[in-house]
Amino acid sequence: MSGDLPHPERSEIQLTDVLFALSDPERLAIARQLADGPLDMAACHATDPSLPKSTKSHFMKVLREAGVIRNEPNGRGRMLTLRREDLDELFPGLLESVLRS
Repeated sequence: MSGDLPHPERSEIQLTDVLFALSDPERLAIARQLADGPLDMAACHATDPSLPKSTKSHFMKVLREAGVIRNEPNGRGRMLTLRREDLDELFPGLLESVLRS
């Protein structure tokens, strides 16, 4: 399907990549927003509203490639979801601990 972005399989997700993705305050803020459920990418915002769209897109790419989020087509937009089930299976307690920090 056109618009699909590559996501790592559960078995390909690495702890170091997840920790790196969540080490940036802006990317962590995005993950925290997604903790309550899926969001349309247009509704998801970084903590600094002055950030360029290209920077926000880069944040999403880092989170997606690390296996922290899914970024999938949804009509004319994109839907973001936190890969909580995958991360909890691989690294029990990690996500909850980081999101609460």
